[in-house]
Amino acid sequence: MSDFETVASSENQAARRGVSGEPGTPGRVGRPSKPRSLAGDAWRDLRRKPIFWISLVLVLLVTAMALAPGLFTRNDPATCVLSRQHAAPSGGAIFGYDFQGCDTYARAVYGARASLLVGALSALLTGVIALVVGMLAGYFGGWVDAVLSRVIDIVLGIPLLLAAIVLLKRVASDSATVRLGSVIFVLAVLGWTTAARVVRSSVITARQQDYVAAARMLGAGNGRIMWRHILPNALAPAIVVLTIALGSFIAAEATLSFLGIGLKEPTISWGIDINNGRVHMRESATPLVVPSTFLALTVLAFIMLGDAIRDAFDPKLR
Repeated sequence: MSDFETVASSENQAARRGVSGEPGTPGRVGRPSKPRSLAGDAWRDLRRKPIFWISLVLVLLVTAMALAPGLFTRNDPATCVLSRQHAAPSGGAIFGYDFQGCDTYARAVYGARASLLVGALSALLTGVIALVVGMLAGYFGGWVDAVLSRVIDIVLGIPLLLAAIVLLKRVASDSATVRLGSVIFVLAVLGWTTAARVVRSSVITARQQDYVAAARMLGAGNGRIMWRHILPNALAPAIVVLTIALGSFIAAEATLSFLGIGLKEPTISWGIDINNGRVHMRESATPLVVPSTFLALTVLAFIMLGDAIRDAFDPKLR
């Protein structure tokens, strides 16, 4: 058999099997598989990681706890009876009562709302600042990049907790709403630098791509290019960084409240409960351990979730 006949015979056999190589499909040509996107590859990797599912379940659980605390406890955390001071578990109070006779578990459940609200809004405001600064620095370059990069370096060199203590001392207020907004604003103003650096690097890489040059040749302005072509490429890495930062903001809020600088009563916060539990730890350790455990698991969940997403979206780590 000649070489030509051998090749023709092989082609006929492939046609009878189908291009995909599956037997039993005579005369049928298989369709070429569609190229997978980065998001598709990332989701395929995430589905195989137990750490992703564990952290996601914890995050969803804490979010549900913050949005609908009544689903997790029927007791009112504001109902405190001194006669039940450090009493054993009873009447739905599965972890007993604190030094004021309040349900320790109910306060931990309701404390998720303030802590998660501070973390989420701080991360959202941080993302807005980081996107604006990072995109301007990365897209325009030159003196704009030089000035904004120096601003990033200056803010990055300021210790977050120390600066937050100083600023919150200056804007101290007895209003719970004003203090909540002050904590969110201070954490966002001091915590946007890492995300801005990531956005800047992504924008510098994206602006050198051929589709950006083609859009510029077609007459697209800087605003359209940044909004339609640059921003989508900068969002994914920024979301990863902000997911990790959200856990850090929750921990920072608890630390400030623990020091008496952050949130104040009557706001229910894990940091406030940890501080109160520390003072009366000799009488009962449960009011200290319960909110500390809730805080540690929440911060760990957001950090693990951010790490898993980062590893999935980084081609170098796959």
